[in-house]
Amino acid sequence: MRVVRLTIKNFRGISDAELHFNGHTLLIGGNNVGKSTVCEALDLVLGPDRLNRYPPIEEFDFRNATYLADDGETLVPLKIEAVLVDLSEDVSNMCAANLEFWHEAEQKLLGEGDIEAVDGAAVKPCLRLVTIGNYNIDDDTFEARTIFGRANVDDEEEPRPIPSRVKRALGFLYLRTIRTGSRALSLERGTLLDNILRMKDARKGLWEGIRKRLTTLDPPVDADANELGPILEEIEQRLAEYIAPSGEGRATRLFVSQLTREHLRKTIAFFLTMNDGETPVPFQHAGTGTLNTLVLALLTFIADLKKDNVIFAMEEPEIALPPHTQRRITNYLIEKTSQCFVTSHSPYVIERFETDGIVKLVRQPNGVLSGVPIRLPEGMKAKNYRQNFRRILAEAMLGRGVIVGEGITEQDALFVVAQKLEEADDDLFPLDVAGITIVNAEGDGNLEKLGLFFKEIGIPAFAFFDRKKRTEEELKALNDTYEIACEIKQKGAEMLLATEVPLDRQWAFLAAHRAANPEGEHGIPAERPANDETLKQHTVGVLRGLKGDGGAARLLGTCSVAELPATIKGFLYSVYLLNPRPAKKIALDEPPAAPAIEPVA
Repeated sequence: MRVVRLTIKNFRGISDAELHFNGHTLLIGGNNVGKSTVCEALDLVLGPDRLNRYPPIEEFDFRNATYLADDGETLVPLKIEAVLVDLSEDVSNMCAANLEFWHEAEQKLLGEGDIEAVDGAAVKPCLRLVTIGNYNIDDDTFEARTIFGRANVDDEEEPRPIPSRVKRALGFLYLRTIRTGSRALSLERGTLLDNILRMKDARKGLWEGIRKRLTTLDPPVDADANELGPILEEIEQRLAEYIAPSGEGRATRLFVSQLTREHLRKTIAFFLTMNDGETPVPFQHAGTGTLNTLVLALLTFIADLKKDNVIFAMEEPEIALPPHTQRRITNYLIEKTSQCFVTSHSPYVIERFETDGIVKLVRQPNGVLSGVPIRLPEGMKAKNYRQNFRRILAEAMLGRGVIVGEGITEQDALFVVAQKLEEADDDLFPLDVAGITIVNAEGDGNLEKLGLFFKEIGIPAFAFFDRKKRTEEELKALNDTYEIACEIKQKGAEMLLATEVPLDRQWAFLAAHRAANPEGEHGIPAERPANDETLKQHTVGVLRGLKGDGGAARLLGTCSVAELPATIKGFLYSVYLLNPRPAKKIALDEPPAAPAIEPVA
């Protein structure tokens, strides 16, 4: 069973959204774009316990807390609709009268005029569920209910909410970031442990048996409380002055809880022994990584109980976990669940998803949310994508922009120059804070492919590359693909540095490298060459020999801002101008500061 379409209206930060899913889905995007909101929407429409809360929704579940129109009487509802296909036999039988048909190729529900298409190969039975939330003016409370999308609206009676057993049969579980671990092993309603007890039918008689045992403890809890006994007797004597005792024996007793089911759910605690010889401690006291691993253990338990019928939504499984555990959790979700929805900022998680399962969320200022599927551009092979994904693309996909250097020398040089410019000028918006990543294309042949990739998913890209013989069509393709495409005058970044870095800095760099390598690596002479071109040739040779070993970074690290290569500074200033620091709010009588950004070279 899987969700193929989710529509959201007036829910939290989303005014309107229509998202389509192919199967296992990774949701990516900037902070506060709506990833968690999509998971919350799925929980609201599919989760078995969410609507059992009181109230199930509140003011800020409505976008901008708008649940009443300006007249103060007209209701403004929130609405979430999910379409599911590949239904389990149980769900199909329970909901037979409410099934519809979904055309997978055209991604639409079949209507009354589409009867001839029902038997098509791309058409599947589907179940449409709709959750509607409203403010009840008369009762001054908020209400929400889930109904079948095929409910007959012409009936005089309002459609009835779908039974809880139907939602339980859907097998949906939502695991929130960090917050999940703090209550995963509690017995409160809706926790993972409670779900396991329900699936195993272990709750029948559980609470009554615990209540009886606690009521008849022998000796009672207060038996050894010698200091407390006289105080309780004094209380009883003073109470008897106002209320006559009606029986023999003690009138006051101590119990470990209120002996109600709900209070026991909150009181009974799961303890864990971390190491041999240690005293067991409440599981909440374990480390975050241990808590999340416990969550994984519970996930596997639930998945085994509901084989082929589990839909998971999980936020940031990488929290406090090492890379190998991140991969293991992600692999488990993909291999053992019928569908998973994951939000993540970790390349170790992202690399496990196929490109057609990655959806980049984009939200407009008016709250309209769209999902941009990740597609490989023509010419980029899936093998190349997977091999370079974590190193080159993962971080860039999660940001707001990317600078693509042709090779490792360009990448190193751009890093160092950007750092020095930002340290010297507080008015520049640091690239990492702006969400702009610097990546290495690993060669001229990947420049256009990477540019097309980032353009496809709506991430502004800027290229910095060497001069070579290119046709007008090739140059036009690069300029059309990148926001800025900077081709340097030299045939290599090493030659650029040798041309634009002061000769004194170059010789100091070469002398330091010779001193660190007395065996005479790279043939650096003991005395500074009299011919400047000879000195530059030595610089180019050493930089090429140190490619990938930080040679360019060490050379530029010795330079002041004024001594940094003008070509690189000019390119970066162009990027800074397109990504300025957000304006500060200033008092009305405070004049704005003059910009300090240098003009583009």
